[in-house]
Amino acid sequence: MIKLLSMRKQSKLLFILIFLFFQYHKAQDSLMISANEFLAVVKNYHPMALKYQLQNKIAQSEITKARGNFDPILGGKLGEKNIDGVQYYRQKNIELGIPTWYGIDLTAGYQYLDGEKLNSSETKGGIYSMGITVPLAKNLLYDKRRAALDQAKFASKMTEAEQTVLTNELLLEAENTYWEWVQSFEIYKLQNKAVEVSKKRLQLTRKTFEYGERAAIDTVEAASQLQSFELQQKEAYLNFVKNTQQLQLFLWKENREIYEISQLFYPADHLSDHTAYSDFEFLLQEIKTKETTNHWSVQYYTQKHHILESERKLKWQSFLPKFDFTYNFFNKENYQSDYLPLFDNNFQYGLKLEIPVFQREAKASYQMAKIKIEQNKLDTEFKKRELTTKIETYKNELLNYHTQIALSQNNLMNYQQLLTAEETKYANGESSLFLINSRENKMIEAQEKFISIKAKFLKSFNKLKWMNENFSL
Repeated sequence: MIKLLSMRKQSKLLFILIFLFFQYHKAQDSLMISANEFLAVVKNYHPMALKYQLQNKIAQSEITKARGNFDPILGGKLGEKNIDGVQYYRQKNIELGIPTWYGIDLTAGYQYLDGEKLNSSETKGGIYSMGITVPLAKNLLYDKRRAALDQAKFASKMTEAEQTVLTNELLLEAENTYWEWVQSFEIYKLQNKAVEVSKKRLQLTRKTFEYGERAAIDTVEAASQLQSFELQQKEAYLNFVKNTQQLQLFLWKENREIYEISQLFYPADHLSDHTAYSDFEFLLQEIKTKETTNHWSVQYYTQKHHILESERKLKWQSFLPKFDFTYNFFNKENYQSDYLPLFDNNFQYGLKLEIPVFQREAKASYQMAKIKIEQNKLDTEFKKRELTTKIETYKNELLNYHTQIALSQNNLMNYQQLLTAEETKYANGESSLFLINSRENKMIEAQEKFISIKAKFLKSFNKLKWMNENFSL
């Protein structure tokens, strides 16, 4: 309880800090949020993350419920029968039943009985009793009570594995959404810069035309380039707004209300600042040492196997005859106890035997339990293979995109050099504005490609990182 309150206080403090962070930047006429702050909000306030946490609490409650099968039971009875002034009987009973782990039931009680019309087998007065019931065949080694508790424990671990995977998938989706948002913002900034450069070039071209140094067609060429960039700028802005709306779906407040943003906000991180560029080799080495058996999604099937195995053990008990032994020791009030020998005086015992003749229900139930275990084994093997394939795919993506980043960067530098050279030739009257625009378009395409490849690299890194987070210790 103390830990839970501490976690709640930390969550409230975290939200307050993020809120103040937003308000500070709002005072600067812009809102900004980093990837770590964004993920902290998702983890602590997103409805699905909270739902997964609640599911784990339900699983823990199932364990408590199963333990209830071993709770002592205290019972009492008070009754009387009287007809035509004749008191047939008057009784007071109190009994305590104690179930134990090994299928043995202990009982203790007190009974007072009096009346004029009692059965000959009943004893007048007060009598104390202590008893024990022992299964000698069926339910001796395993029974429904033990199976229910075992299965509840395995189900709790199964739920933990499932909710861990689901939570990490949510965080992966959120983080990749953040970097897609950053990508769209950086492309938008690129288009803004292109528009500004194009505006200056148009102004310069018009002045040189007025001085008679350039042809009139050059102003048309410059204006056409500006209009093309402005269209791309509008498209980039629209894409940024759309990605901002997608990001906003992950932002929630403590009271489970979506965080409404009244104005655009911007990423505090840049694609080039991510630690993935230096950490990806360590991640590759770390995940190389992991066994798929320890992955939470495989642990889910492992715990399911334990549940099915528990069910199989329980079904096996159905083949055994039900053979129960019950013994009760009695002691009347105001009499000296005489415990030994057990079968000499003041006792009651019974043997009960039940044997199914054809065992058809037991055979069918046991066979189905075995088949379910085989099905789960197939699911486990398929999941392991699926994980191995995903890991290899993400590793290949990561390495490939890392190589592409270097190639794209070199390609971008070449286009920049070509543009610079073309501008120099144009200044010397050896080129045309058409060729400059062509070079510039190629360079901007290369810049967008460079941004896109960096974003793809980060998303592949995140896939592998969250895959690694899904491995249990």
